[in-house]
Amino acid sequence: MPDPLAAVTDEVIMAEIDPGSRVVDLGCGSGRLLEKLRDEQGSSVLGVELDLGEFLGAVERGIPVLRSNLDRGLQAIPDGAFDFAVLSQTLQQVYRPLALFDEVFRIARRALVVVPNFGHWRARLQVFLQGRAPVTDALPYEWYESPNVHFLTMIDFRDLANRGNFRIIKELPIIGARAVNRAWMANLRAHSALYILERR
Repeated sequence: MPDPLAAVTDEVIMAEIDPGSRVVDLGCGSGRLLEKLRDEQGSSVLGVELDLGEFLGAVERGIPVLRSNLDRGLQAIPDGAFDFAVLSQTLQQVYRPLALFDEVFRIARRALVVVPNFGHWRARLQVFLQGRAPVTDALPYEWYESPNVHFLTMIDFRDLANRGNFRIIKELPIIGARAVNRAWMANLRAHSALYILERR
């Protein structure tokens, strides 16, 4: 069954990538987004994925993909090889995000990062009323099954940008089925957010 949130995220990312661009997807899963970028926008694509099942799914789609752990760096990829690096629902799963950004901006000119927003009102309400780790459509895992090792809000990501080697060019809160440029109380209403980043 298709994941409606993943489909919305794919559309938001694709709208920010110029046709014909060179794109690497770090944590590409089964290569769904890269397949769309290749077939619909003529992009030159590469995936990086650790999970064996997802890696094989990308291979079956005909996506060139490296099986690699992002926490160990991207030494197999040359400097400046890509126009865009995509990290969609990936950043919160790596142990050292700032170290990964050093690698991201070594290999790509821009980064498109989608992160879940743990400041969303449903997540806050579950913690407040139930005293439990939240489970929502955007955060579908019980705490003991979650691939997430970091939990962040939109405010936390802005703080990370102030500490890192990159700046935020655009912040697009994703509310429901669309991304919005400006949203009232976005940190409370957005289930996730897309950030477009450049090296500082």
